[in-house]
Amino acid sequence: MKLGVICDGISRDLARAVDVMDAYDLDYAELQFVGEKEVGDHTPGEIRDIDRLLRDRGKPVSCLSRHIFAGLTSANRPGDADHTRHMDALKRVIDMAHITGAPLVRIMTQKKEQILWGRGGAEVWNVAHGAWDSMPPMIAPAVELARAEGVRLVVETGNGTMVNSNYTARRLIDELDAKDVLQVLWDPANNCWCHEAAWPDGYDTLKGGYLGHLHIKDVTVDTPRATLEVRRLGEGQLGPMLHPIADALRADGYDGVISLESVWHPGDGSFENGFRQCVGTFRDIFGH
Repeated sequence: MKLGVICDGISRDLARAVDVMDAYDLDYAELQFVGEKEVGDHTPGEIRDIDRLLRDRGKPVSCLSRHIFAGLTSANRPGDADHTRHMDALKRVIDMAHITGAPLVRIMTQKKEQILWGRGGAEVWNVAHGAWDSMPPMIAPAVELARAEGVRLVVETGNGTMVNSNYTARRLIDELDAKDVLQVLWDPANNCWCHEAAWPDGYDTLKGGYLGHLHIKDVTVDTPRATLEVRRLGEGQLGPMLHPIADALRADGYDGVISLESVWHPGDGSFENGFRQCVGTFRDIFGH
Protein backbone atom coordinates (compact mmCIF):
# COMPACT_ATOMS: atom_id res chain seq x y z
CA MET A 1 0.00 0.00 0.00
CA LYS A 2 0.98 3.63 -0.38
CA LEU A 3 2.74 4.79 2.77
CA GLY A 4 3.68 8.28 3.86
CA VAL A 5 3.98 10.60 6.82
CA ILE A 6 2.73 13.97 7.99
CA CYS A 7 6.07 15.63 7.48
CA ASP A 8 6.04 18.11 10.35
CA GLY A 9 5.66 15.18 12.74
CA ILE A 10 9.32 14.55 11.90
CA SER A 11 10.44 18.14 11.41
CA ARG A 12 9.11 21.43 10.11
CA ASP A 13 12.35 21.56 8.16
CA LEU A 14 11.03 19.83 5.06
CA ALA A 15 14.45 18.83 3.74
CA ARG A 16 15.19 17.15 7.07
CA ALA A 17 11.83 15.39 7.03
CA VAL A 18 12.46 14.08 3.51
CA ASP A 19 15.91 12.78 4.53
CA VAL A 20 14.26 10.77 7.31
CA MET A 21 11.52 9.56 4.97
CA ASP A 22 14.18 8.27 2.60
CA ALA A 23 15.83 6.34 5.41
CA TYR A 24 12.60 4.41 5.95
CA ASP A 25 11.35 4.15 2.35
CA LEU A 26 8.26 6.30 2.82
CA ASP A 27 7.10 7.80 -0.45
CA TYR A 28 4.22 10.20 0.20
CA ALA A 29 4.52 13.59 1.87
CA GLU A 30 1.54 15.06 3.69
CA LEU A 31 2.08 18.75 4.34
CA GLN A 32 0.65 20.62 7.30
CA PHE A 33 3.32 23.01 8.63
CA VAL A 34 6.43 23.73 6.59
CA GLY A 35 8.88 26.03 8.31
CA GLU A 36 6.92 28.33 10.58
CA LYS A 37 3.88 28.50 8.30
CA GLU A 38 0.78 26.39 7.84
CA VAL A 39 -0.03 25.40 4.28
CA GLY A 40 -2.03 28.19 2.72
CA ASP A 41 0.21 30.86 4.27
CA HIS A 42 3.34 30.37 2.14
CA THR A 43 4.37 32.89 -0.48
CA PRO A 44 4.41 31.90 -4.18
CA GLY A 45 8.19 31.65 -4.00
CA GLU A 46 8.06 29.41 -0.93
CA ILE A 47 5.51 27.17 -2.62
CA ARG A 48 7.77 26.83 -5.66
CA ASP A 49 10.66 25.87 -3.38
CA ILE A 50 8.51 23.28 -1.58
CA ASP A 51 7.33 21.84 -4.87
CA ARG A 52 10.83 21.71 -6.34
CA LEU A 53 12.25 19.99 -3.27
CA LEU A 54 9.59 17.29 -3.22
CA ARG A 55 9.68 16.65 -6.96
CA ASP A 56 13.47 16.48 -6.97
CA ARG A 57 13.37 13.96 -4.12
CA GLY A 58 10.55 11.89 -5.63
CA LYS A 59 8.01 12.56 -2.87
CA PRO A 60 4.47 13.08 -4.21
CA VAL A 61 2.20 15.15 -1.99
CA SER A 62 -0.63 13.01 -0.63
CA CYS A 63 -2.66 15.75 1.06
CA LEU A 64 -2.48 19.40 2.07
CA SER A 65 -3.75 19.54 5.62
CA ARG A 66 -4.71 22.94 6.95
CA HIS A 67 -7.08 23.25 9.90
CA ILE A 68 -9.85 24.73 7.76
CA PHE A 69 -13.06 25.41 9.73
CA ALA A 70 -11.47 24.23 12.99
CA GLY A 71 -12.41 26.49 15.87
CA LEU A 72 -15.69 27.65 14.38
CA THR A 73 -18.84 27.01 16.41
CA SER A 74 -22.52 26.46 15.78
CA ALA A 75 -22.96 30.20 16.30
CA ASN A 76 -21.04 30.89 13.07
CA ARG A 77 -22.88 31.25 9.79
CA PRO A 78 -21.85 31.00 6.13
CA GLY A 79 -20.40 34.30 4.98
CA ASP A 80 -19.64 35.72 8.42
CA ALA A 81 -16.15 37.05 9.08
CA ASP A 82 -14.74 33.83 10.53
CA HIS A 83 -16.24 31.61 7.85
CA THR A 84 -14.98 33.95 5.12
CA ARG A 85 -11.49 33.84 6.62
CA HIS A 86 -11.48 30.04 6.47
CA MET A 87 -12.87 30.00 2.91
CA ASP A 88 -10.13 32.40 1.82
CA ALA A 89 -7.56 30.06 3.36
CA LEU A 90 -9.13 27.12 1.56
CA LYS A 91 -8.77 28.94 -1.75
CA ARG A 92 -5.08 29.49 -1.07
CA VAL A 93 -4.56 25.83 -0.16
CA ILE A 94 -6.33 24.73 -3.34
CA ASP A 95 -4.04 27.01 -5.33
CA MET A 96 -1.08 25.30 -3.65
CA ALA A 97 -2.61 21.90 -4.44
CA HIS A 98 -2.67 22.75 -8.14
CA ILE A 99 1.02 23.65 -8.05
CA THR A 100 2.20 20.68 -5.98
CA GLY A 101 -0.11 18.12 -7.56
CA ALA A 102 -1.76 17.30 -4.24
CA PRO A 103 -4.92 15.27 -4.93
CA LEU A 104 -6.53 16.00 -1.55
CA VAL A 105 -7.16 18.99 0.68
CA ARG A 106 -8.19 18.45 4.28
CA ILE A 107 -10.96 20.31 6.00
CA MET A 108 -12.15 20.07 9.60
CA THR A 109 -15.49 20.88 11.19
CA GLN A 110 -16.66 23.22 13.91
CA LYS A 111 -16.34 22.58 17.64
CA LYS A 112 -18.14 19.60 19.03
CA GLU A 113 -21.47 19.72 20.76
CA GLN A 114 -21.77 16.52 22.73
CA ILE A 115 -25.36 15.38 22.11
CA LEU A 116 -26.66 16.02 18.62
CA TRP A 117 -29.65 13.67 18.45
CA GLY A 118 -31.84 12.03 21.06
CA ARG A 119 -34.85 9.90 21.85
CA GLY A 120 -37.09 9.13 24.79
CA GLY A 121 -37.06 12.66 26.14
CA ALA A 122 -33.43 13.46 25.35
CA GLU A 123 -34.60 15.16 22.17
CA VAL A 124 -36.24 17.75 24.41
CA TRP A 125 -33.89 18.05 27.37
CA ASN A 126 -30.39 17.09 26.22
CA VAL A 127 -29.85 17.70 22.53
CA ALA A 128 -27.84 20.74 21.40
CA HIS A 129 -30.68 21.92 19.20
CA GLY A 130 -29.65 23.16 15.80
CA ALA A 131 -25.94 22.43 16.27
CA TRP A 132 -25.71 19.72 13.61
CA ASP A 133 -28.05 21.53 11.24
CA SER A 134 -25.78 24.57 11.33
CA MET A 135 -22.85 22.60 9.93
CA PRO A 136 -23.75 21.40 6.41
CA PRO A 137 -24.42 24.98 5.23
CA MET A 138 -20.95 25.91 6.51
CA ILE A 139 -19.29 23.11 4.54
CA ALA A 140 -21.39 23.41 1.37
CA PRO A 141 -19.44 26.40 -0.07
CA ALA A 142 -16.21 24.43 0.34
CA VAL A 143 -17.74 21.51 -1.55
CA GLU A 144 -18.82 23.76 -4.40
CA LEU A 145 -15.40 25.41 -4.55
CA ALA A 146 -13.69 22.01 -4.72
CA ARG A 147 -15.99 20.91 -7.54
CA ALA A 148 -15.21 24.06 -9.48
CA GLU A 149 -11.47 23.69 -8.90
CA GLY A 150 -11.26 19.98 -9.67
CA VAL A 151 -9.87 18.86 -6.31
CA ARG A 152 -11.15 16.47 -3.66
CA LEU A 153 -11.70 17.38 -0.05
CA VAL A 154 -11.34 15.06 2.90
CA VAL A 155 -13.01 15.83 6.21
CA GLU A 156 -11.03 14.60 9.19
CA THR A 157 -12.56 12.79 12.12
CA GLY A 158 -11.27 15.00 14.93
CA ASN A 159 -11.14 14.81 18.70
CA GLY A 160 -13.07 17.97 19.46
CA THR A 161 -14.90 18.61 16.20
CA MET A 162 -18.50 18.04 15.19
CA VAL A 163 -17.36 15.26 12.89
CA ASN A 164 -15.59 13.02 15.40
CA SER A 165 -16.61 9.61 14.12
CA ASN A 166 -17.01 7.81 10.83
CA TYR A 167 -20.76 7.84 11.41
CA THR A 168 -20.92 11.64 11.60
CA ALA A 169 -18.49 12.01 8.68
CA ARG A 170 -20.58 9.78 6.45
CA ARG A 171 -23.77 11.50 7.53
CA LEU A 172 -22.33 14.90 6.61
CA ILE A 173 -21.26 13.68 3.17
CA ASP A 174 -24.67 12.13 2.53
CA GLU A 175 -26.57 15.23 3.64
CA LEU A 176 -24.46 17.33 1.27
CA ASP A 177 -24.79 14.73 -1.53
CA ALA A 178 -21.07 15.26 -1.97
CA LYS A 179 -19.44 11.84 -2.23
CA ASP A 180 -18.09 12.83 -5.65
CA VAL A 181 -15.86 15.49 -4.11
CA LEU A 182 -15.82 14.95 -0.31
CA GLN A 183 -14.53 11.83 1.44
CA VAL A 184 -13.43 10.92 4.93
CA LEU A 185 -9.96 11.41 6.34
CA TRP A 186 -10.21 8.63 8.88
CA ASP A 187 -8.15 9.05 12.02
CA PRO A 188 -9.19 6.00 14.05
CA ALA A 189 -7.18 7.12 17.08
CA ASN A 190 -9.17 10.36 17.20
CA ASN A 191 -12.38 8.35 17.04
CA CYS A 192 -11.40 6.51 20.22
CA TRP A 193 -12.44 9.57 22.20
CA CYS A 194 -16.09 9.09 21.21
CA HIS A 195 -15.73 5.31 21.65
CA GLU A 196 -16.31 4.37 18.03
CA ALA A 197 -14.54 1.03 17.61
CA ALA A 198 -12.20 1.26 14.63
CA TRP A 199 -12.67 -2.42 13.81
CA PRO A 200 -15.02 -3.55 12.52
CA ASP A 201 -17.56 -0.77 13.13
CA GLY A 202 -15.59 2.23 11.97
CA TYR A 203 -14.16 0.45 8.96
CA ASP A 204 -17.53 -0.91 7.84
CA THR A 205 -19.11 2.55 8.07
CA LEU A 206 -16.78 3.83 5.34
CA LYS A 207 -17.44 1.07 2.83
CA GLY A 208 -18.90 2.14 -0.47
CA GLY A 209 -16.45 4.86 -1.45
CA TYR A 210 -16.35 7.10 1.61
CA LEU A 211 -12.72 6.53 2.61
CA GLY A 212 -10.28 8.99 1.07
CA HIS A 213 -7.22 9.09 3.34
CA LEU A 214 -5.92 7.68 6.63
CA HIS A 215 -3.93 8.96 9.59
CA ILE A 216 -2.38 6.30 11.81
CA LYS A 217 -1.26 6.78 15.40
CA ASP A 218 -2.15 5.03 18.65
CA VAL A 219 -3.67 6.31 21.87
CA THR A 220 -5.27 5.43 25.16
CA VAL A 221 -8.28 7.54 26.11
CA ASP A 222 -9.84 8.14 29.50
CA THR A 223 -12.94 10.13 28.64
CA PRO A 224 -14.29 10.41 32.22
CA ARG A 225 -10.99 11.95 33.31
CA ALA A 226 -10.70 14.04 30.11
CA THR A 227 -7.25 12.57 29.53
CA LEU A 228 -5.59 11.45 26.30
CA GLU A 229 -2.29 9.60 26.14
CA VAL A 230 -0.54 9.06 22.82
CA ARG A 231 1.15 5.66 22.82
CA ARG A 232 3.85 3.97 20.82
CA LEU A 233 2.19 2.48 17.74
CA GLY A 234 0.64 -0.87 18.56
CA GLU A 235 0.68 -0.32 22.34
CA GLY A 236 -2.55 1.66 22.71
CA GLN A 237 -6.22 0.92 22.19
CA LEU A 238 -5.79 0.47 18.46
CA GLY A 239 -3.07 -2.14 18.77
CA PRO A 240 -5.29 -5.24 18.33
CA MET A 241 -7.22 -3.58 15.47
CA LEU A 242 -4.38 -2.42 13.23
CA HIS A 243 -3.68 -5.76 11.53
CA PRO A 244 -7.36 -6.47 10.74
CA ILE A 245 -7.76 -2.95 9.34
CA ALA A 246 -4.66 -3.35 7.17
CA ASP A 247 -5.81 -6.75 5.92
CA ALA A 248 -9.24 -5.34 5.06
CA LEU A 249 -7.74 -2.37 3.21
CA ARG A 250 -5.66 -4.73 1.08
CA ALA A 251 -8.58 -7.08 0.45
CA ASP A 252 -10.83 -4.19 -0.56
CA GLY A 253 -8.23 -2.65 -2.88
CA TYR A 254 -7.77 0.64 -1.04
CA ASP A 255 -5.71 2.83 -3.37
CA GLY A 256 -5.22 5.88 -1.18
CA VAL A 257 -2.31 6.87 1.03
CA ILE A 258 -1.85 5.95 4.68
CA SER A 259 0.04 8.63 6.63
CA LEU A 260 1.86 7.89 9.85
CA GLU A 261 1.03 10.73 12.23
CA SER A 262 4.08 11.14 14.44
CA VAL A 263 2.68 12.76 17.55
CA TRP A 264 4.17 10.40 20.15
CA HIS A 265 7.48 10.99 21.87
CA PRO A 266 9.29 8.51 24.14
CA GLY A 267 9.55 10.94 27.03
CA ASP A 268 12.30 13.12 25.61
CA GLY A 269 10.04 15.54 23.74
CA SER A 270 11.46 14.46 20.36
CA PHE A 271 8.77 13.54 17.87
CA GLU A 272 11.44 12.47 15.40
CA ASN A 273 12.63 9.89 17.94
CA GLY A 274 9.02 8.83 18.38
CA PHE A 275 8.69 8.47 14.63
CA ARG A 276 11.77 6.28 14.47
CA GLN A 277 10.37 3.99 17.17
CA CYS A 278 6.97 3.67 15.45
CA VAL A 279 7.78 3.54 11.75
CA GLY A 280 8.94 -0.08 11.79
CA THR A 281 5.62 -1.23 13.21
CA PHE A 282 3.80 1.01 10.73
CA ARG A 283 5.64 -0.53 7.79
CA ASP A 284 5.24 -4.08 9.11
CA ILE A 285 1.48 -3.71 9.41
CA PHE A 286 0.59 -1.58 6.40
CA GLY A 287 3.52 -2.01 4.02
CA HIS A 288 2.88 -5.42 2.50
